[in-house]
Formats: sequence, structure tokens, C-alpha cells
Amino acid sequence: MKRVVSCCAVLLTALLVTPAMRADVKTTEKSTVAFEGMMGAMMNRVSGASKGVTTTVAVKGNRMSRMSETTGQIVDLAEQKIYSVDVRKKEYTVMTFAQMREQMEKLRADMAKQQASMDPEAKKAMSDMKEAGKQMEFDVDVKPTGQQKAIAGQDAKEFVLTITMRQQGMKIEESGGLVITNNLWMAPRVAAMDELQDFNMKFIKAVYGDMFSGMNPQQTGPMSAMVPGLTDLMARMATETRKLQGSPVASTTVIESVKSPEQLKSGTPPAGGGLSGMLASRMARGSSGPRSKVMTSSNETLTIASTVPAEDVAIPAGFKLKE
Repeated sequence: MKRVVSCCAVLLTALLVTPAMRADVKTTEKSTVAFEGMMGAMMNRVSGASKGVTTTVAVKGNRMSRMSETTGQIVDLAEQKIYSVDVRKKEYTVMTFAQMREQMEKLRADMAKQQASMDPEAKKAMSDMKEAGKQMEFDVDVKPTGQQKAIAGQDAKEFVLTITMRQQGMKIEESGGLVITNNLWMAPRVAAMDELQDFNMKFIKAVYGDMFSGMNPQQTGPMSAMVPGLTDLMARMATETRKLQGSPVASTTVIESVKSPEQLKSGTPPAGGGLSGMLASRMARGSSGPRSKVMTSSNETLTIASTVPAEDVAIPAGFKLKE
């Protein structure tokens, strides 16, 4: 499960970019991801990213490596393999793209079995969730703040991108829903960073082929299961981000759930009842206010280089294959 979640995180990151193949590139970046509530405790334990992780990312030819102090991952498009590296134990494992697809399919099948064994009330709630997903509308607001600062040697400007997901024909205060706010720092287009973006999209294409379109909840398995509507919201955020000119070099993203008046009065989220019930049943438990923070994430590029030695995308010397 941990390996699948890790790969899903790579897919989610890739959706925030625009492809265009260039030369070798190497960056260092610092990121944090912290989920709230009961769901958050589990996700934070799995990812280990709530305290902040500094990662070196390098692309050379058909290989990309992402290495931190404790773990790493090397993707080889030519071999169609993913190497997962344990830095502390000095060992690594190998998963083919085909095996990754099989794991995701197994995860989907397991979830389907769990749904089939649900009692009638739970099945109805699940049906309500699916129906609510077809009735979502989005409101988009993009505003420059006028703030500027140097990030990774680039002159970056700040934008606030806000997307609201609500039920059709209703205000979010009436139906409940999700709000994602992204403080995004954009630099003039950095050609070297386009290759990172292109590689991620090539990876997704190689793993899922034509099955992948935008952001499919079936492919993002664990996250879409635990946070209904989150993948749709992130996909829309990716689309809007790509409309901005330049290269994103830093961002802080906050996702919040909003309760309907019905939920505020009752004090407990209903089992079904459209979009508001779907979201509240998973994320609003334990909160008495109209808004509940679901997730906060941040990412900042620290350095950018265009020279990548071959060893930067290879298994570190002395590391052994874990049988």
C-alpha cells in the first residue's frame, strides 16, 4: 500500500505541469503534506511528509530520480521499471510498470469487494456519493497579489488561485463542498524545468496509456477513496495552473470542506444527501465550525541546475537488491 500511495503522489504532482522536452535538469525542493483529522493521522504516517522533506530530483535521458535523506525512487522509461530505494538500509526493490498497474487494479478490485459486502444503508450512501459527483460545479478565481521575491534564483510573482466545488445550482454555503486555495509563485518560464514536467507525463502515459485522462479517481485509488471529490478538485486546479504564464517555483495549498446549514444544525454529518453529505461524512467529523481544514501542502524549489552526472540517476554504489 505504501508503494502505491507513493506512486500516486508522483502522479498527482505530475498533473500540475505542462510538458515540453528539453535537456538534463537537476533540482532540489522542499515539500510538506499534512492531512487533518482521523484520516490525516493515517495519511501522515504513510507519507512521512508532514514534517517536511527535502528532495533532489534529476532527469537524464530516460531516467528520473527523486532522492531524500531516507528514501528514493528511480523511474526508467526505457526499462519500464520503478526502483524504490531505502537509503538507510542501503537496499532497493524493483517494480515494473505492469506490476504497478496490477497493484492498482487489485486495489480497485478489493475496494469493489468491500462495497459489495456493505449493508443496504452503506450502499445507498455510496450511491449518493457517485451521484453527487456528477452534480459538481466549480467556481474559479485568480488574483495577482503584487508580491515578488527571488526563489531559486528566479524573480517570482505571487498569484492566489481559489477553486470552489459545490452542488449544481446552489451556493457552497447552502450545499456544502470543498474549497482549495493555492498561493502560487510563478517565475518567467524556466526551460530546464519543462523536462521534469514532460518526464512525469511520459511516466503516466507509459503506466496507464490511454486509460489516463486528466485525473481518474480509479487510478489515484487510496486518495480518492478517502477524500471523495479531492481528485476532481486537484485536476481542476492543475488545469487552471497551466493557464498561468511561466514556471511554478513555489506553492502553498490549503483544502477545506464546508458544511451545509443542515449539518451545522444537526452537529453530525448525514450518511448521504448529495455533495455536502458525501464530503462531511468523510472529512467534517469532529468539527463544530462551518469550515474544516482537510489538507495543507507546500512545495518550494531551492535550486535549479542543467548538468546531471550519470550517477545521479543510478542506484547508489554499494546498494543491494532486496530479494
